[in-house]
Amino acid sequence: MDVSEAVKTRFTCRAFTEQPVSVRLIKEILDLAKQAPSGGNLQPWHIHAITGEKLEQIVLDIDSQIADMPMGEKPEYDVYPQNLWDPYRSRRFKCGEDLYKSINIPREDKGARLSQLARNFRFFDAPVGLFIYIDRKMGPPQWSDVGMFLQTIMLIARERGLHTCAQEAWAMWHSMVKKHLSVDNNLMLFCGMGIGYADESHSINSWRTDRESVENFTTFYGFDD
Repeated sequence: MDVSEAVKTRFTCRAFTEQPVSVRLIKEILDLAKQAPSGGNLQPWHIHAITGEKLEQIVLDIDSQIADMPMGEKPEYDVYPQNLWDPYRSRRFKCGEDLYKSINIPREDKGARLSQLARNFRFFDAPVGLFIYIDRKMGPPQWSDVGMFLQTIMLIARERGLHTCAQEAWAMWHSMVKKHLSVDNNLMLFCGMGIGYADESHSINSWRTDRESVENFTTFYGFDD
Protein backbone atom coordinates (compact mmCIF):
# COMPACT_ATOMS: atom_id res chain seq x y z
CA MET A 1 0.00 0.00 0.00
CA ASP A 2 1.47 3.38 -0.98
CA VAL A 3 1.06 6.60 1.01
CA SER A 4 -1.77 7.91 -1.18
CA GLU A 5 -3.79 4.73 -0.66
CA ALA A 6 -3.16 4.85 3.09
CA VAL A 7 -4.42 8.44 3.20
CA LYS A 8 -7.53 7.62 1.13
CA THR A 9 -8.46 4.53 3.15
CA ARG A 10 -7.77 5.92 6.63
CA PHE A 11 -10.85 6.77 8.64
CA THR A 12 -11.75 7.12 12.31
CA CYS A 13 -12.62 3.55 13.18
CA ARG A 14 -15.28 3.21 15.89
CA ALA A 15 -15.79 -0.57 15.82
CA PHE A 16 -12.92 -3.04 16.00
CA THR A 17 -12.74 -6.83 15.84
CA GLU A 18 -11.30 -8.99 18.61
CA GLN A 19 -8.25 -9.89 16.53
CA PRO A 20 -5.16 -9.13 18.66
CA VAL A 21 -2.27 -6.91 17.64
CA SER A 22 1.21 -8.01 18.69
CA VAL A 23 3.65 -5.87 20.62
CA ARG A 24 6.12 -6.52 17.79
CA LEU A 25 3.80 -4.78 15.33
CA ILE A 26 3.14 -1.85 17.68
CA LYS A 27 6.88 -1.38 18.20
CA GLU A 28 7.44 -1.53 14.44
CA ILE A 29 4.82 1.16 13.82
CA LEU A 30 6.20 3.45 16.54
CA ASP A 31 9.77 2.91 15.40
CA LEU A 32 8.86 4.15 11.93
CA ALA A 33 6.56 6.92 13.16
CA LYS A 34 9.35 8.45 15.26
CA GLN A 35 10.75 9.80 11.97
CA ALA A 36 7.87 12.31 11.87
CA PRO A 37 8.95 15.96 11.59
CA SER A 38 9.86 17.63 14.88
CA GLY A 39 11.06 21.22 15.18
CA GLY A 40 14.54 21.26 16.67
CA ASN A 41 14.24 17.47 16.96
CA LEU A 42 12.52 17.89 20.34
CA GLN A 43 10.39 14.76 19.77
CA PRO A 44 7.90 15.97 22.43
CA TRP A 45 5.72 12.86 22.48
CA HIS A 46 5.48 10.34 25.32
CA ILE A 47 3.53 7.14 24.61
CA HIS A 48 1.94 4.52 26.88
CA ALA A 49 0.85 1.45 24.90
CA ILE A 50 -1.67 -0.77 26.67
CA THR A 51 -3.47 -4.03 26.03
CA GLY A 52 -4.92 -6.95 27.94
CA GLU A 53 -5.59 -6.79 31.67
CA LYS A 54 -4.09 -3.33 32.16
CA LEU A 55 -6.41 -1.89 29.51
CA GLU A 56 -9.41 -3.68 31.00
CA GLN A 57 -8.63 -2.22 34.45
CA ILE A 58 -8.83 1.31 33.06
CA VAL A 59 -12.04 0.52 31.19
CA LEU A 60 -13.69 -0.97 34.28
CA ASP A 61 -12.60 1.91 36.49
CA ILE A 62 -14.21 4.44 34.17
CA ASP A 63 -17.30 2.24 33.72
CA SER A 64 -17.82 2.35 37.48
CA GLN A 65 -18.04 6.15 37.48
CA ILE A 66 -19.37 7.15 34.10
CA ALA A 67 -23.03 6.97 35.14
CA ASP A 68 -22.40 9.76 37.66
CA MET A 69 -19.93 11.63 35.43
CA PRO A 70 -21.04 11.04 31.81
CA MET A 71 -18.82 13.89 30.60
CA GLY A 72 -15.89 12.87 32.77
CA GLU A 73 -13.75 15.58 34.34
CA LYS A 74 -12.65 18.89 32.85
CA PRO A 75 -9.81 18.34 30.36
CA GLU A 76 -6.54 20.12 31.02
CA TYR A 77 -6.90 21.99 27.74
CA ASP A 78 -9.76 23.19 25.52
CA VAL A 79 -10.41 20.47 22.94
CA TYR A 80 -12.37 23.04 20.91
CA PRO A 81 -12.40 26.85 21.19
CA GLN A 82 -15.19 28.32 23.28
CA ASN A 83 -18.27 29.40 21.31
CA LEU A 84 -17.12 27.70 18.13
CA TRP A 85 -18.01 29.73 15.04
CA ASP A 86 -18.88 28.90 11.46
CA PRO A 87 -17.83 27.25 9.28
CA TYR A 88 -16.18 25.11 11.98
CA ARG A 89 -19.28 24.82 14.14
CA SER A 90 -21.38 23.57 11.22
CA ARG A 91 -18.73 21.05 10.19
CA ARG A 92 -18.54 19.66 13.72
CA PHE A 93 -22.33 19.51 14.02
CA LYS A 94 -22.72 17.62 10.74
CA CYS A 95 -19.97 15.19 11.68
CA GLY A 96 -21.84 14.29 14.86
CA GLU A 97 -25.20 14.03 13.14
CA ASP A 98 -23.81 11.76 10.41
CA LEU A 99 -22.18 9.54 13.03
CA TYR A 100 -25.40 9.01 14.98
CA LYS A 101 -27.42 8.60 11.81
CA SER A 102 -25.16 5.70 10.79
CA ILE A 103 -26.21 3.80 13.92
CA ASN A 104 -29.84 4.97 13.94
CA ILE A 105 -29.68 7.11 17.06
CA PRO A 106 -32.04 10.11 16.76
CA ARG A 107 -31.06 13.49 18.17
CA GLU A 108 -33.68 13.33 20.92
CA ASP A 109 -32.37 10.02 22.31
CA LYS A 110 -29.87 11.53 24.74
CA GLY A 111 -29.39 8.27 26.62
CA ALA A 112 -28.31 6.39 23.52
CA ARG A 113 -26.00 9.21 22.53
CA LEU A 114 -24.34 9.17 25.95
CA SER A 115 -23.95 5.40 25.69
CA GLN A 116 -22.21 5.82 22.35
CA LEU A 117 -19.98 8.53 23.83
CA ALA A 118 -19.02 6.12 26.60
CA ARG A 119 -17.71 3.66 24.02
CA ASN A 120 -14.82 6.07 23.51
CA PHE A 121 -13.56 4.90 26.87
CA ARG A 122 -13.33 1.32 25.72
CA PHE A 123 -11.28 2.43 22.71
CA PHE A 124 -14.32 1.13 20.77
CA ASP A 125 -13.11 -2.38 21.72
CA ALA A 126 -9.74 -1.95 20.00
CA PRO A 127 -7.26 -4.51 21.37
CA VAL A 128 -4.54 -1.87 21.83
CA GLY A 129 -4.78 1.62 23.24
CA LEU A 130 -2.16 4.33 23.10
CA PHE A 131 -2.13 7.24 25.51
CA ILE A 132 -0.20 10.19 24.12
CA TYR A 133 1.30 12.68 26.56
CA ILE A 134 3.14 15.96 26.09
CA ASP A 135 5.14 18.07 28.53
CA ARG A 136 2.69 20.67 29.80
CA LYS A 137 5.31 23.43 29.34
CA MET A 138 5.43 22.84 25.58
CA GLY A 139 3.75 25.30 23.24
CA PRO A 140 1.69 25.18 20.01
CA PRO A 141 4.67 24.30 17.77
CA GLN A 142 5.33 21.15 19.80
CA TRP A 143 1.63 20.28 19.79
CA SER A 144 1.91 20.46 16.01
CA ASP A 145 4.82 18.02 16.20
CA VAL A 146 2.69 15.58 18.18
CA GLY A 147 -0.06 15.88 15.58
CA MET A 148 2.34 14.99 12.79
CA PHE A 149 3.60 12.05 14.83
CA LEU A 150 0.04 10.80 15.35
CA GLN A 151 -0.77 11.11 11.64
CA THR A 152 2.36 9.13 10.83
CA ILE A 153 1.28 6.37 13.23
CA MET A 154 -2.14 6.22 11.57
CA LEU A 155 -0.76 5.97 8.05
CA ILE A 156 1.80 3.31 8.92
CA ALA A 157 -0.95 1.37 10.69
CA ARG A 158 -3.00 1.47 7.49
CA GLU A 159 -0.03 0.18 5.52
CA ARG A 160 0.04 -2.77 7.92
CA GLY A 161 -3.68 -3.47 7.41
CA LEU A 162 -4.78 -1.87 10.67
CA HIS A 163 -7.17 0.96 11.49
CA THR A 164 -7.02 3.60 14.19
CA CYS A 165 -9.17 6.00 16.17
CA ALA A 166 -7.51 9.14 17.54
CA GLN A 167 -9.54 10.29 20.56
CA GLU A 168 -9.16 13.62 22.32
CA ALA A 169 -12.12 12.44 24.40
CA TRP A 170 -9.66 10.64 26.68
CA ALA A 171 -8.58 14.06 28.00
CA MET A 172 -11.90 13.99 29.88
CA TRP A 173 -10.53 11.22 32.12
CA HIS A 174 -6.90 12.28 32.54
CA SER A 175 -6.82 11.76 36.32
CA MET A 176 -8.39 8.30 36.07
CA VAL A 177 -5.95 7.19 33.38
CA LYS A 178 -2.99 8.50 35.37
CA LYS A 179 -3.97 6.30 38.34
CA HIS A 180 -3.11 3.25 36.25
CA LEU A 181 0.09 4.48 34.60
CA SER A 182 3.53 5.69 35.64
CA VAL A 183 3.28 9.23 34.36
CA ASP A 184 5.44 12.18 35.43
CA ASN A 185 3.48 15.11 36.85
CA ASN A 186 4.95 17.41 34.20
CA LEU A 187 3.19 15.45 31.44
CA MET A 188 -0.36 16.14 30.23
CA LEU A 189 -2.65 13.64 28.54
CA PHE A 190 -3.28 14.94 25.03
CA CYS A 191 -5.31 12.08 23.56
CA GLY A 192 -5.75 8.35 23.20
CA MET A 193 -5.65 6.20 20.09
CA GLY A 194 -7.25 2.82 19.51
CA ILE A 195 -5.40 0.47 17.15
CA GLY A 196 -6.71 -2.78 15.70
CA TYR A 197 -8.56 -4.39 12.84
CA ALA A 198 -11.75 -2.67 11.69
CA ASP A 199 -15.11 -4.41 11.93
CA GLU A 200 -16.03 -3.76 8.32
CA SER A 201 -19.57 -5.04 8.85
CA HIS A 202 -20.46 -2.42 11.47
CA SER A 203 -22.53 0.47 10.12
CA ILE A 204 -20.61 3.06 12.13
CA ASN A 205 -17.59 2.35 9.94
CA SER A 206 -19.52 2.86 6.71
CA TRP A 207 -19.74 6.66 6.61
CA ARG A 208 -17.07 9.28 5.91
CA THR A 209 -16.81 12.91 6.88
CA ASP A 210 -17.28 15.59 4.24
CA ARG A 211 -14.15 17.46 3.14
CA GLU A 212 -13.90 20.91 1.59
CA SER A 213 -12.60 21.34 -1.94
CA VAL A 214 -9.02 22.53 -2.37
CA GLU A 215 -10.32 25.77 -3.90
CA ASN A 216 -12.24 26.52 -0.69
CA PHE A 217 -9.19 26.48 1.57
CA THR A 218 -6.28 27.43 -0.72
CA THR A 219 -5.29 30.70 -2.37
CA PHE A 220 -2.84 30.24 -5.23
CA TYR A 221 -0.28 32.79 -6.40
CA GLY A 222 2.02 32.82 -9.42
CA PHE A 223 1.03 29.49 -10.96
CA ASP A 224 0.43 29.02 -14.66
CA ASP A 225 -2.94 27.48 -15.61
